[in-house]
Amino acid sequence: MLVSMSAVLLLGLLIWFLLRIRYLRWADALICGTFGFLLSRTVAAPFVQTLLDGVNGFLGQLRF
Repeated sequence: MLVSMSAVLLLGLLIWFLLRIRYLRWADALICGTFGFLLSRTVAAPFVQTLLDGVNGFLGQLRF
């Protein structure tokens, strides 16, 4: 759950930044949000969550 909230926060900040520099229009942001909402309600949701967990595990092992 914590990874999901972090991903949502980061993606939300990315969308806000793209809107701020006018690279992304409001319609595009709404389409992205709608797609994410609909994707979370499909059978693909566990696959996406597993993929995000794998990326999180990989990034967690990186040491700088």
